Amino acid sequence: MERDETGKRPAGQTRSGQRSARLPRDERRAQLLAAAHEVFVANGYHGAAMDEIAETAHVSKPVLYQHFPSKRDLYLALLDSHLSTLIELLLGALNSTTDNDERVQAVMRAYFQFIANDDQAHRLVFESDLINDVDVSARLEAFNKTFADAVARVIAEDTKLPELEAQLLGRGLAGLAQVSARYWLETDGNLDLDVASDLIYRLAWRGISRFPKET
Repeated sequence: MERDETGKRPAGQTRSGQRSARLPRDERRAQLLAAAHEVFVANGYHGAAMDEIAETAHVSKPVLYQHFPSKRDLYLALLDSHLSTLIELLLGALNSTTDNDERVQAVMRAYFQFIANDDQAHRLVFESDLINDVDVSARLEAFNKTFADAVARVIAEDTKLPELEAQLLGRGLAGLAQVSARYWLETDGNLDLDVASDLIYRLAWRGISRFPKET
């Protein structure tokens, strides 16, 4: 491996001898997050090492630490990215129509699609081995609240239920989507995604549609 006169590797060169091209900061950050995702999914938080993440990204550890001062900072940034993607998907589905029947169907399908994605982002979101970390749990609660509150607003507007009752229903629907989608994934493809999400949609809609819509 090429080294300078001090015996050190040149900046930006990994142990494999590969040099990482200079990238704009945002592109480099995205590259590092992608590498971290791969390593965290494979090994979990505690089993992942910054050395391996740097190698996977084809950068030196100093380059990695320039962007993320610690493994925990890197993990939290990745969690933020996945939660942002998921909430965007869910709110997009919720706001895709004003027909409440179609809304419920769209939201359930969006949840199932996120869980089924080949990148396994759901494992970092819902199966984190840092689940009891205060910053991780705060992020998950913020996500759950944002989604449930959005559902609750739709329910309150249509039914005129009190805010607390609408929020409880919103939490219930959000929990139904998450728990059922995660369980479905454990069936190893024995139940088609469309069939599974449609079953949960029909269950949810038959329940929520019982609440009278105000005219």
